Amino acid sequence: MPSRLRPVPLPHVTLTPVPDPPYDGERRAPEPATDGSLALAPAAPRPLVWGPPGSVLDERHLRHLGQALAEILTGRRPPETVADRLTDRAYAELVRAGRMIVTSSRPLVGRPHVKQPKEGAVEMCLLMHCGERHHVLAVRLERRGVQWLCTDFETA
Repeated sequence: MPSRLRPVPLPHVTLTPVPDPPYDGERRAPEPATDGSLALAPAAPRPLVWGPPGSVLDERHLRHLGQALAEILTGRRPPETVADRLTDRAYAELVRAGRMIVTSSRPLVGRPHVKQPKEGAVEMCLLMHCGERHHVLAVRLERRGVQWLCTDFETA
């Protein structure tokens, strides 16, 4: 019986636009005042975006950021690796926090649960599997120009 070979579909590749450089020559725009805690408001009806306005939220980027933060909080990654994704205040808090979670195994984050409490802000909650214990990581991201920056994080 002759076998028939089926054509393999090629992956779809698209180019992402290059973001504009910061307007003031600095790495980040000044941080606006926030209420200080992560909002628990229901998601807004507007679509979430990641990157230039109008682009679709890529859950993989959120999960990768959560994984990097989890590895930093367990002492398995230096904080400098995510310095360009955090505001100055959040980065200083991450450095000050240091190794908050003690575990013998590498942390593994689950799927992010995402909310958009207001235009230009995204909050996510991730379950971190750390060996025998599990922890929760909450992260707030705000749009600064065309870039999303972590402005606050909490873990328990």
